[in-house]
Amino acid sequence: MTTRSWAWARVGVLALLWGSTFLWIRLALDGLPPVEVTVVRCLLGTLVLAALCLARRQRLPDDRATWRHLLVAAFFCNALPFTLISIGEQTVGSGLAGVLNATTPLWSLLIGLVTGAERRLPPLRSGGLLLGFGGTVIVCAPWQQGHTVGWGAVAVLGAAASYAVAFSYMQRHLVGRGVPTLALSTAQLLAATGLTALTLPVGGHLRLQVAPTTLIAVVVLGILTTGVTFHLTFRIIADEGATDAATVGYLLPVVSVALGALVLGEALSLRTVAGMAVVVGAVAMTRRRPRTTAETATTPTSAPMNTAATAPPTPLARPAE
Repeated sequence: MTTRSWAWARVGVLALLWGSTFLWIRLALDGLPPVEVTVVRCLLGTLVLAALCLARRQRLPDDRATWRHLLVAAFFCNALPFTLISIGEQTVGSGLAGVLNATTPLWSLLIGLVTGAERRLPPLRSGGLLLGFGGTVIVCAPWQQGHTVGWGAVAVLGAAASYAVAFSYMQRHLVGRGVPTLALSTAQLLAATGLTALTLPVGGHLRLQVAPTTLIAVVVLGILTTGVTFHLTFRIIADEGATDAATVGYLLPVVSVALGALVLGEALSLRTVAGMAVVVGAVAMTRRRPRTTAETATTPTSAPMNTAATAPPTPLARPAE
């Protein structure tokens, strides 16, 4: 297998793991309430990353300022969206949840417009933003007789918006400050575990006896789709760059819809497929950035296009080895 083939194989594994998150949440909810699913997911993910930190002899941050930022990031990137998705999937299918969660880049762009980080959008990206939310409307189908957009769909959309807030905050306050990304990830999930554990008196209590299917689902959810996936994402960005890592985002709703239909027997309507295609296409449009005049002038016409030059800059720094 060539180096490039191996790179794409890793992207495929990451897409499968990440996209299957919604399936495992749905299975875990058969025996556990949303809060318990979130707490166990964060705890197991923390243990996996902590083991990697020990193996690489990396220490967690020790200054108060970093931990204050980590608490904010843990709330918006882990505790809140994990809980909202679990609540949403009580009434929303896993495939639909994956499609709605794919709107995160659209929320990021909208937040950038509101805060002034995005001051001027080219027509293509503006069209992509409008088209993306139009695709969300197609998926939810509020015009159907007797059908209203339920709280489950609103909760999942809220999770996607929360991810967008978190990524912006992490880029500004955490990434590129000299702390290895593996240590940051571990500390952030540790903080998320503490935050979600505080909600146990309200949302339920940890159960010692659960059905085997529920146990398997929550273990896979915590170890593979939270801990391992978190680390694998950083490795792909470090080794292959942001372009290949961004490709995963386009595959997530496809994986979630396919697994929901094949494993859980969820209905796969033409409307859902059409809405998914619109959302994915819209996200691709919003990620396109026009090349500057200087870039155009310095690029030979006979040379192949450099995908790294046209890809949006990643907010993640290369993880320390």
